[in-house]
Amino acid sequence: IDLIIKKAIKDVEMQKKLYIYEKEKQSLNLELIGEHPLMKAVKRDIDILAKNDEVTALIKGESGTGKEIVATAIHDNSIRKNSPILKINCGSIPKQLLESEMFGFERNAFTGANERKKGLMEVADGGTVFLDEIGEMPIELQPKLLRFIEERKFKRVGGLEDIEVDIRIIAATNKNLEEAILKKEFREDLYYRLNVVPVMLPPLRERGNDILILTDKFLEDYNLKFHKKIKGFTKDAKDVLMGHTWRGNVRELKNIVERIVLLTEEEYIDAEDLPFEIRQNECGIGSEHVEEFSAVTSVIEK
Repeated sequence: IDLIIKKAIKDVEMQKKLYIYEKEKQSLNLELIGEHPLMKAVKRDIDILAKNDEVTALIKGESGTGKEIVATAIHDNSIRKNSPILKINCGSIPKQLLESEMFGFERNAFTGANERKKGLMEVADGGTVFLDEIGEMPIELQPKLLRFIEERKFKRVGGLEDIEVDIRIIAATNKNLEEAILKKEFREDLYYRLNVVPVMLPPLRERGNDILILTDKFLEDYNLKFHKKIKGFTKDAKDVLMGHTWRGNVRELKNIVERIVLLTEEEYIDAEDLPFEIRQNECGIGSEHVEEFSAVTSVIEK
């Protein structure tokens, strides 16, 4: 009986994990919605890359445009979808640790290495490794990545044995890598190896009516999440949203819709319900005065 109960509990836990994963996938797919020709080109590139699972891809775009979402979509629609996609941000890990995180290390390779450890490249065997902010990768480490892309083998830190794995590399950057090459900050040969099929993600401000399409979809999503029944945005609110520069791109829009839905009790969201940083463009207040104005307002409210 205990075994049956344990199996039932395990099955329930697995169902919960699958449900959460499916909800996360739905949320990711939501952010790829759009009818602008630039987004249609992105979706076409995703389809091409998903069908050619050994091709290296480089995703380019500003922060918040959805580079990780595109990488996940490529993986989830490829034959590698039942294997892991592991992600590492090359700019968030100290350069002395990045190599061991990626390639693993042997016992006694350095102080504190008391046992052998596999790196992401080995753990992801059969799947995908997503290297976010590849432009931040130390120049000293780039030849090792280049060798892996060319030969499909690498050595752990402190190791002598070549290790072969079957993984796909997808990289992403918000930097101009061509400029980085000229500054000797990025290897030209690695750039061309990564840039086999470049995916160009447009900033939200260049996607026209996609802003409103995404806004409506996010509203629907957060209505469900917060048990609200908000019907939509007024014309004035839509005009403000269309006029905003969206420096944070889709991520900024998503966060703002979430905040508005959480705080609003009306049937429709009007322009005055939008955050000040969104409305300030319509009011003619320069961005250089926003922080000063907000600070003064905060003092007055206190």
